[in-house]
Amino acid sequence: MQSDDMKTDKIDPPIEAENYTVVTDDRHRSPLQLSIRRFFKNKLAVLGLIILLIVVLIAIFAPLFAEHDPLKTNMLKIEQSPSKEHYLGTDSSGRDNFARLVYGSRVSLTIGLAAMLFTVVIGVVLGSLSGYYGGLVDGIIMRAADIVLALPFLVLALTIISIVEKVTIGIFVTVIAVTTWPTLTRIIRGSFLSLREQEFVQGAKAIGASDMRIIRKHFLPNAIGPIIVNATLLMATMIIAESALSFIGMGIPQPTPTWGNMITEAQNIRILRNNPEAWIPPGLSILITVLAINFIGDGLRDAFDPKR
Repeated sequence: MQSDDMKTDKIDPPIEAENYTVVTDDRHRSPLQLSIRRFFKNKLAVLGLIILLIVVLIAIFAPLFAEHDPLKTNMLKIEQSPSKEHYLGTDSSGRDNFARLVYGSRVSLTIGLAAMLFTVVIGVVLGSLSGYYGGLVDGIIMRAADIVLALPFLVLALTIISIVEKVTIGIFVTVIAVTTWPTLTRIIRGSFLSLREQEFVQGAKAIGASDMRIIRKHFLPNAIGPIIVNATLLMATMIIAESALSFIGMGIPQPTPTWGNMITEAQNIRILRNNPEAWIPPGLSILITVLAINFIGDGLRDAFDPKR
């Protein structure tokens, strides 16, 4: 017989895996990974991203979608109704409206993207200098920003465009960027002013790091959230600006196909009443694209919110 103190150890039954819930530890994720994760949880932001990608793909592969030349005129087919040959009819010069709509997405998106990038470069450079150095540098840059902000955007843009003999896409992008940089500059300046007295910045200065290295390695990474969010919203603003200036005849000159030019061509009361297919599609294209970009911007703003 076995003694009482020599009892056989009981083996617990195996634990079922389904009784446990796997918990994801966000502590091992980088801030960028957490921001991307929050962004893709925003349904409107994801919808906006999908719509924008579709528009970009249409712009890139425009020849696959439109079989007609957007610049080719045909006096025998002026203001025709939609048909199998011309899906959205033709304009007052006999050009295919569908081809101009598809190819117009190239120009409108190019202007929006290029003007946004140019504005971001100006805003980041001037905002960084103003927020980091302060003093006289800050005073000069901020007074220049105040002067630009004091003048209405359309008045300032029209004044510059009227001086130029021929408006090209490059000149148009430059005009828009030169008249819209102060807002982003002020945002970057504010971010830098809040970071300038932080301990990690003082530590970098103490070990002899150069000003450009501190700005590049410490300031800009901490301000990347506001930069990305405002850059996204700027692109939508640029597309609307191109459409508005084209509508009053001060944008990209004809016959270059842009969404703004298509709406301008349909100002004739006869076309407005009898050919809605000439102006509704480009108007909807502007509306849908701008809404998609704004959805993305709102999603990025929530994703990069430091309080979250």
